[in-house]
This record gives sequence, structure tokens and C-alpha cells, in this order.
Amino acid sequence: MSRLHDPFLRGQLAIAALFLSLGFQYATWAARIPAVKSGLDLSAAEVGVLLMAAGVGAAVSFPAVAWLMRRMGSRRLALLSQLGLALLLLALAAAPNYPVALLVMCVDGVLVGCLNVAMNAQGAALESRHERNTMARLHAVFSAGSLFAALLASGMTAATGSVAAHFGVAVVVLAALGATARTGLLDEDAPADRPDPADSGPAAAGTADALAPADPKPARRRWTVPSRLTLWMCCAMVFGTVAEGAMNDWSALYLKDIAKASAELAPLGIAVVSGMMVVARLFADGWRSRWGDGRVVLLGSAVAGAGLAVALVSGGVAPALAGFACMGLGIAAVTPCVYAAAARQGSDALTLVAAMGTTGLLAGPPLIGFIAGASDLAWGMGAVAASAGAVALCSTRIRWTAPAPVARSETTPA
Repeated sequence: MSRLHDPFLRGQLAIAALFLSLGFQYATWAARIPAVKSGLDLSAAEVGVLLMAAGVGAAVSFPAVAWLMRRMGSRRLALLSQLGLALLLLALAAAPNYPVALLVMCVDGVLVGCLNVAMNAQGAALESRHERNTMARLHAVFSAGSLFAALLASGMTAATGSVAAHFGVAVVVLAALGATARTGLLDEDAPADRPDPADSGPAAAGTADALAPADPKPARRRWTVPSRLTLWMCCAMVFGTVAEGAMNDWSALYLKDIAKASAELAPLGIAVVSGMMVVARLFADGWRSRWGDGRVVLLGSAVAGAGLAVALVSGGVAPALAGFACMGLGIAAVTPCVYAAAARQGSDALTLVAAMGTTGLLAGPPLIGFIAGASDLAWGMGAVAASAGAVALCSTRIRWTAPAPVARSETTPA
């Protein structure tokens, strides 16, 4: 079969366009925060609240996203939220004052929550239908979208100081990505896993609700209390995103203040973490096929926590960079694997787990800052290492599926 007409590759390309869109849209407006601050004459505190508004919107969107997923399905919700995020760039550029900008960013957070859940549901559905892994590469494409947006922002800033012109070009890019996604998205979501009644143990005990007969009228299904299995996934996602977010926000400061790195070397912390995460996500689907999601998450998070802990005890710039590399390498596959596992439990589980991921990203950096303020940043980074260790513990309580068979076409990234 021609690669152009391979249903798996066509779906992978369409879903990758969604992941690219989300990373691109986020980094586009984030790159122009200084211009927005100047245009609206905002203080540093007001900028902080503006950034928080997007996070709060995403964190509190869980009930709405769960309802929309049941009513619309992931395909329609993904396309509509992707379009809405594109239009919100124009709304932010045209915002006449601070209250309007706050409203725009809050709505942006809600739509980010919608697209985040919908695109991960599509990725899990693609894996389920073709029994081939792709979630990790899709998450790598998200990072590529952020890089693409940063490069475009740099070029547009050099060419013109107009935020509206920059965001107008970004909307064209997002429209093209939306058109690409529209051609290959799946019409239905992945079915929830049906646990084997013979399964036993704490993980299987948390999935008793999944043994009930399938609802013949899914449109009328209501949200139910999360199972223990879903709650363990939520914990793994929270600790994983706390570690991921805190490393991005605090690694440079740790290198400068604790490891005594030079001003030129301090930014390498973020580069090492981000670079290792992208590389790991490009290869992680092969690891998942070979060893299974559970082992990848367990070993990866253990390497992340132990590597960073050893680096903190050793001290110095070189050990710190090595520890950061271990963190990026080990934590990269956690969110793709947990998203895939949550999607197999149904849209409500996926939506709740996604909301907990957003909560971890929001709560992680301030929590590390609080610990650092009470002692020093070395202890704060120690909490990051402990969070990675907590992911390993949570992973032992999650019921993972068997490894998917390895296909030759998986050697080509999305």
C-alpha cells in the first residue's frame, strides 16, 4: 500500500497537525507577551495574572470538556477548538484593555483544555484501531510546534513590531494545519478497555465499573465517580507534569544560583531538558512496543528521579546538566503513556487526567518556589526528583495494556 494512502499514516499526519497547532498557538502568544505588556501598559504583576488566567481557564474546564466530549466526540471538538484558538490570537491582538485581555486568555485556557483532551483521544483511538504506537511522537510534534512558533516570532519581530501582523500570519498557519487535520481525523474515539474479570490486585479492583455492560445510548451517559484506577492515573499525571513544568522554570536559576554556572551556561539547563525530551519522545513509541507502557513509565521516572537526585548531591555544573538530561530523558514518555491509558477508560477519565496534568503544570513551579523560599533551591529541586519517584510508585498501581506489535512504518516520525 502506498504510504500516502496508508490509513494509519494519514490519521497520524492529521492528529499531528493538531498537536503542532497547540504547541504553535501557545508559543506564538507567549513570545509576544512583552509587546502585549507594553501595548496595554501592564505591570509585572498584571502580566503574571494574565498568564495565570490561561492556566486557570484550562484547569477549571474539566466539566465543560467532559460534557462536550460526550456530546460532540473528539473529532468535532478538536476541529472547533483548534479554530477557536486561531481566532483568539486576533482577539488578543485587538484587545483594547486589560479586562478584555484577561477574558481572552481565560477563554484561551478553556479551548486549550478542549483541544488537549480531544487530540489525545484521537491519538489513543488511532493506536487502538491500528494496534500501533504513536502517542509519544505526537507529543514530540507539540514541542516542534513551539519551536516553529519561536522561530516565526523572531522573524516577524525583526520584520515588524506589529503584533496584529504577526498573529495574522500565525492564523494563516493554523488554518492550514486545521485543513490538514480535517482530512484524516477519526470519526469515533477509542473504546474503553474491557478488563479481564480474572484480573486481580489493586489496579484491577479500581476498574470494577468498567466491567458493566456497554451503554447502548452513550449520548445519554452521565459523568460518574472516577475509579481508583483513574485516580492513580491522575496522581501519575500530576507528579509527572509537576516535574516537567518545574524543570523548565527553575533549571536555569538552579545552575546560576546553586551550581554557580556562568551567565552563558545557565540557559543550557532548559535546552538540555527540552532537547532530551524531544529526542526521547521520537524514540519512545518503539520502547513502548518493545517493553510496554508500564515498564517505560516505571523505568523512565525512576531514571529521572535518581539521576536528578545524584546530581543534586554531587553539586556542580556538569553533574547538574547530566541530571537534567536524565530528567528530560526519563520523564518524556510519562504523559503520552498516561494519556493513552486514560483514553482507554473513556472520555471522562481522559478529561479528568488532562485537567490534573494542567493542574500539575500550574502548581509545580510555585510549589518549588515556596520550598526554595523556605530553604533553598537545592531542596526545591529535590522535590522535583521526589515527584519523579512518585510517578514510578503510581505506575505500579495502573493497569497497563500489553505492548503493541512493532510495525516497519513506525520508524518514521510523525
